[in-house]
Amino acid sequence: MARSGHEERHHGGRLGWLRAAVLGADDGLVSTASLMLGVAVSSASRTAVLTAGLAGLVAGAASMAAGEFVSVSSQKDAEREDLSVEAAELASDPDAELEELTGIYIQRGLSPRLAREVAVEFSRTDPLAAHARDELGQSPQSAARPGQAAAASALSFALGAALPLVALLAGSDTARTVLLIVITEVGLALLGAIGAALGGARRTRAAIRVVLGGSAAMAVTAAVGALVGTAVG
Repeated sequence: MARSGHEERHHGGRLGWLRAAVLGADDGLVSTASLMLGVAVSSASRTAVLTAGLAGLVAGAASMAAGEFVSVSSQKDAEREDLSVEAAELASDPDAELEELTGIYIQRGLSPRLAREVAVEFSRTDPLAAHARDELGQSPQSAARPGQAAAASALSFALGAALPLVALLAGSDTARTVLLIVITEVGLALLGAIGAALGGARRTRAAIRVVLGGSAAMAVTAAVGALVGTAVG
């Protein structure tokens, strides 16, 4: 069968892992950098700051993986339950389900006659797949994948959290705070741009949004660290 020369690139199939990966990387970078910055401005030693960063990386990656696995597993269970209900309805009253499918196509703009023909044609091959797609909004591309989401979240969190750790190791004791902030801001801008590019959105707007959010989080944490350091000291 000849293939058309017209090929389209869509981003909807990436939404599952893209959401988890972008969220994980942003959380890893912001939370770890904020944690390290808060400890650093409290006049803690380089070892204490590094220990805090490593602990934040490990704990955060594990937490992200567990949270994504649980939440996406719940979504997958709900999808399976909906399919089970639909399968039972198809078995008990196929005529009513055919009418329901016809009504869906009519609502989408088809004439009643054509809608009926389309519903009958789809119901001849795989009626459950037709109802899953057109009634429930489920498809193989958008199906919940707990393992994939958990792995993407944990890996992306660890990669994001590694940036401030590199900044700490690369900089001297006097420049560590400045370098930590600079590398984190650059990482946030790149993360926003990459996420926008993968999702087909505007890169500049996404980068600014991510940088502003991360900067606010670091500023608050740094203020708390400075207050605690002053009070304890």
